[in-house]
Amino acid sequence: MRNLLRIVIFGLSLLLCVACNPAYLPPLDNNPWQVIQLPTDMTPQDISFTGDPQHGWLVGSKTSLFETVDGGQTWQERRLDLDEKFTFTSVSFAGNEGWIVGEPSILLHTGDGGQSWTQISLSSRLPGSPSKIQALGPGKAEMTTDVGAIYQTTDGGQTWQALVQEAVGVFRNLARSPDGRYIAVSSRGSFYSMWEPGQQRWQPYNRSSSRRVQNMGFTQDGGLWLLARGGQIQFSPTGEEGSWTDPLTPEFATSWGLLDLAYRTPEELWIVGGSGNLLCSQDGGKTWKKDTAVEDVPSNFNRILFMNANQGFILGQRGIILRYQAA
Repeated sequence: MRNLLRIVIFGLSLLLCVACNPAYLPPLDNNPWQVIQLPTDMTPQDISFTGDPQHGWLVGSKTSLFETVDGGQTWQERRLDLDEKFTFTSVSFAGNEGWIVGEPSILLHTGDGGQSWTQISLSSRLPGSPSKIQALGPGKAEMTTDVGAIYQTTDGGQTWQALVQEAVGVFRNLARSPDGRYIAVSSRGSFYSMWEPGQQRWQPYNRSSSRRVQNMGFTQDGGLWLLARGGQIQFSPTGEEGSWTDPLTPEFATSWGLLDLAYRTPEELWIVGGSGNLLCSQDGGKTWKKDTAVEDVPSNFNRILFMNANQGFILGQRGIILRYQAA
């Protein structure tokens, strides 16, 4: 009798969830994404463009480095004198000056738009391995490690200054805002931490619901977005604890694997996920549609990023990327 009661309660809960959230989203009217298969089975990790929006670089696993000179329509592999043990996790350019970091610990620098790359030695006492790099101007960059240490250089990588006294610990995801703030999700998704310039330590915060956090980032107006297990989305307009909106599940039936979110414009945002999941909202996250034209792409979509309103990319697996094509 007790087991039967549990089944009935579970069934009622399921029906309630379906009633409150659409089982399947309506399809997007037009698909703006071009599927590109690179001649490799590596996993793409990051893309950055020089001062020329046609000239960019893509990095990934197996020491992979690809260059485009036509805005990302085609890519050519550029081989470095390194073995394939490295996973390049981040690339960033400010004009023709660029940086690449990866695991195991490696840091590369270029001053000529990527025509030549120089490896810069890192201290053996560096906490963790470099995971993210942000070019900030001539000779200046910010680097984070996979345990949340933050360093800054102003002399082209010859010396680095620690910006935090203590690392945050192993994290699942990390994002940086244009004004220099960071947010990091703990490896288990049980809490998140924030840091802003001038603070000595990361500030930890409890997650806003019982569901573990999958990823977090910054909205275009300085607030926060959050993806939780079970395909839930939340927003914090102010970025302050306690200001989170009620959880939203865009598509109850299939959106359990939501992995990343990016804004194309202040009102248009996209979410990517497992099994070719690609969702779009054109009203700031209130209502959603699904891009069904890419459902059959044989890849999880791990990351989405927009350089501007007309240039964006989705990073998949096994050499698959998607390029945004402006109407």
